[in-house]
Amino acid sequence: MHSGAIRRRLALGLAVLTASGLLAVAAPGDAQAATALCPGRKVRTLPFATGTVLVYKRGGYVCAVTLPKRPGAPRKMSVSVQARGNRPVVDTGTYAHHAGPVTVHAGRRCVWLKGQVGRGKFSSGWILC
Repeated sequence: MHSGAIRRRLALGLAVLTASGLLAVAAPGDAQAATALCPGRKVRTLPFATGTVLVYKRGGYVCAVTLPKRPGAPRKMSVSVQARGNRPVVDTGTYAHHAGPVTVHAGRRCVWLKGQVGRGKFSSGWILC
């Protein structure tokens, strides 16, 4: 094998290692992934015993996601957003990383948020009025 071919193979190997290292560093965590799921700016972080409900607002829309404290193991999760005067929008199921996103048009009305991870539950009451 010529020295030029060896250099090319070493350079290719180094490029692959560098790229894989950058991907590992740049991979988003669950909180960052929630930002990608819900448009707008985060207006509330609502923690409870087994997880957190993240709430985002953009224009008159409210979006929410429930994240577990320990992601990875599939378990029952849910998230619910209800604008005052309307029915709630709910996502319930067995998930490993998050429930939601769910979005409602609230305008300037109050919203009620609920979240659940396993046996832990959260209910906000009317907020964002």
